[in-house]
Amino acid sequence: MKITQVLKAVATAGALALFMGSAVQAVTLNLGNGGEPGSLDPHKVSGDWENRIVGEYTEGLVAEDARADAIPGQAESWTISDDGLVYTFKLRSDAVWTDGVPVTAQNFVDAFQRLFDPATAAEYAYLQFPIKNSSKIAAGEITDFSELGVKAIDDKTLEITLEASTPFFLQALTHYTAFPIRKDVIEKFGDQWTQPENIVGNGPYKIVEWVPGSYIRAVKSDTYYGKDALAIGEIKFENSEDLTAALNRYRAGELDILTDFPADQYKFLQDNYPNQAHVAPFLGIYYYVLNQTKPPLDNVNVRKALSISIMRDVIGPDVLGTGELPAYGWVPDGTANYEGTPYLPAWAAEPYDQRVAEAKALMAEAGYTPENPLKLQLRYNTNDNHQRIAVAISSMWKEIGVDVELFNAEVAVHYDALRAGDFQVGRAGWLLDYSDASNTLDLLRTGVENNYGRYSNPEFDGLMDQASKELDLQKRSDLLHQAETLAMDEFGAVPIYWYVSKNVVSPKISGFVDNAKDINRVRWLSKSE
Repeated sequence: MKITQVLKAVATAGALALFMGSAVQAVTLNLGNGGEPGSLDPHKVSGDWENRIVGEYTEGLVAEDARADAIPGQAESWTISDDGLVYTFKLRSDAVWTDGVPVTAQNFVDAFQRLFDPATAAEYAYLQFPIKNSSKIAAGEITDFSELGVKAIDDKTLEITLEASTPFFLQALTHYTAFPIRKDVIEKFGDQWTQPENIVGNGPYKIVEWVPGSYIRAVKSDTYYGKDALAIGEIKFENSEDLTAALNRYRAGELDILTDFPADQYKFLQDNYPNQAHVAPFLGIYYYVLNQTKPPLDNVNVRKALSISIMRDVIGPDVLGTGELPAYGWVPDGTANYEGTPYLPAWAAEPYDQRVAEAKALMAEAGYTPENPLKLQLRYNTNDNHQRIAVAISSMWKEIGVDVELFNAEVAVHYDALRAGDFQVGRAGWLLDYSDASNTLDLLRTGVENNYGRYSNPEFDGLMDQASKELDLQKRSDLLHQAETLAMDEFGAVPIYWYVSKNVVSPKISGFVDNAKDINRVRWLSKSE
């Protein structure tokens, strides 16, 4: 066995907590969190706004430091077999649930079995498919859950066996799909187990109040092993999709952190609130999905016309004003284990008027002209920035014979429609759960629930299958590059720009670190009054 170097979490807020003593409990962080969570069940959530809450009340084997790098969480250490297939985790002796019950290895076994159970219908279950037999159980091909590669050796020792050596597996375990559950609590309360009066967690904070459409409140957990280092005693997650209203509340001192802001206010923030607007690159892609189950978007040439007629260069600097870089490929530059030249189609270098001419010709071939336009509905979740982009792209598409109807809905309704296939063109975004090309490319696999546009190509799926079994990292990277090229050449989706994180952070807040995952756990923050 080779022993991993166990990283020590640096309790940056510890000295402040000791100094303030019992007063720490009174320090409240008011967080502008975005949309209303659809659930707090780690097997039911899907968005970053939900992750910000779930990741505070629950913790996995591996947690995230201030830079979102993997550090020991509920596991104090682990070993990895020489062939990279078997991970053995030793749980902390002081890992305890909020009701005082010790956290055990069986809690993780129960969680992974529930995650892969077809009856759970967890849309992100595939993120943990490196685990042995997980995909077969999720597909119903194996019904004996004891064959899953997750075993409790004893109360504090968990063994996970993989299908193949997976370089990003520890990063994958930071994702909420790898968080433990209390099977007894779920069996007792059913779908109501995440209500404040029933919920139990093992993370730094405990959910104590949920006012639908308004806020969720969490307080420091008295049972968390790192409770003495928590400088924030209470978190109030304000759930509002109105970015302008949220910014006004921030300016009034009612919110301490915004996780997004109206792009047209960036210059105002720079001028009037210096160093408070944080704009930084991170691993994520903003894109449109085209429903390929119905004509005419099942026609690759129509999809091509729609994609090449988007003037991506103006979206970041002119439409948004926050410097997002145009995206033509599917895997963000800088993603780990992805050596090679980033995907860039030949048409990206062509003059825009030449691309428009080609798009017009493709649309005319399909029977659509400015006189006989293609009518499309473009759906997006309610947000000022999404609206600006939709309006801009609609005007670009009008030039090639497309009339666009804009339709917006709150975030939960919007993504329900995408998952149900109830759309023609839909706005979507993806933030990498771990730094590996497979995390975005898996979105285009046949049958994956988050493959909203239903792109399907057996050759693409085959390349992804080969890559999942390839131990040589360079050969694996080559296979993933081939898969990306194939899907983008067929316009399996329409990438628009690479994300930048857009946070606004009060000078009262210390410990906030811009990072590639745009995840800032409250355990690393402190607030001065």
